[in-house]
Amino acid sequence: MPKMRVAQIERPNGPFEIVEREIPQPGPGWVRIKVQACGICHSDSLVKEGLWPGLQYPRVPGHEVVGTVDAVGAGVVRWKPGQRVGVGWHGGHCGYCDACRNGNFFGCQVALQITGITFDGGYAEYMTAPAIGLAAMPDGLSEVEAAPLMCAGITTYNALRNSQARPGDVVAVHGLGGLGHLGVQYAVKMGFKTVAIARGQDKAPLAHKLGAHHYIDSQGQDPAVELQKLGGAKVILATVTHGDAMSAVQGGLGLNGTLVVIGAAQSLQVSPLLLISGRRSVKGWYSGTAVDSQDTLAFSVLTGIRSMNEVFTLEKVGEAYDRMMSGKARFRVVLTIGK
Repeated sequence: MPKMRVAQIERPNGPFEIVEREIPQPGPGWVRIKVQACGICHSDSLVKEGLWPGLQYPRVPGHEVVGTVDAVGAGVVRWKPGQRVGVGWHGGHCGYCDACRNGNFFGCQVALQITGITFDGGYAEYMTAPAIGLAAMPDGLSEVEAAPLMCAGITTYNALRNSQARPGDVVAVHGLGGLGHLGVQYAVKMGFKTVAIARGQDKAPLAHKLGAHHYIDSQGQDPAVELQKLGGAKVILATVTHGDAMSAVQGGLGLNGTLVVIGAAQSLQVSPLLLISGRRSVKGWYSGTAVDSQDTLAFSVLTGIRSMNEVFTLEKVGEAYDRMMSGKARFRVVLTIGK
């Protein structure tokens, strides 16, 4: 049988192992993908460190996948071999239970599929995925450019387009890392009066290069005060992972403003008085479905939004993962796959 290489985790907290496996066959309703690139996301640590309850090992991580359809299983009619596709974190859902019908896919009672967690992901030369989880890849994006948009991109884009902000409103993006540098670009292209918030004046040139109309140095300025000088933010998109830093910006919300949390901080302090006095709110957002991924890709091509990436080969997966986890990567890390 033909073989492929994968980077798997044998056990929680185990090292990455490059091993050979048989190339999988797609079952009914599934598609086989020849992987060309796969982004490394911080949430891949759920697999690496064994943080997802009931996770079965060995497991191949990776949910920022871009490649071409290689084979289709029985009953698949939309996808054909040779089509360029992407697969994100949301690999599919049952579509029948009340949770799915109401958009609560985490509460899916039947068959929520999570790429790289409930089935093997994209740190491999080939993978299989539910056909419902595939997004069509538009022309105009390379595989490396597209891969981070399957999670970091869709998360920031989807959070902003589903917010209450409208063109002309003040929208702040807190953090200029892997999520934030995309969030600033999306906010600008959506027509928001975009404010970038980060630590240090050395980030100001990057913020303006990405299109931000204003930059706030959270080391030298009080971001809440500075946002209020601009009239208060309709939305603050919190991409950082430090709860204290998140807590410090909420005072910058305007009337009916919302702090939208997409950075996985361990805790967050919220002032009830602040919420009550200005009808303010705090909400979280996770990525989205395959249709949302397609929208993200299409909008990115249309408006020229691109992720800034560091690229590694599959053989250097351990180094690439450590680079991402250290916070030193500027800005996303992408594996290129193939012999």
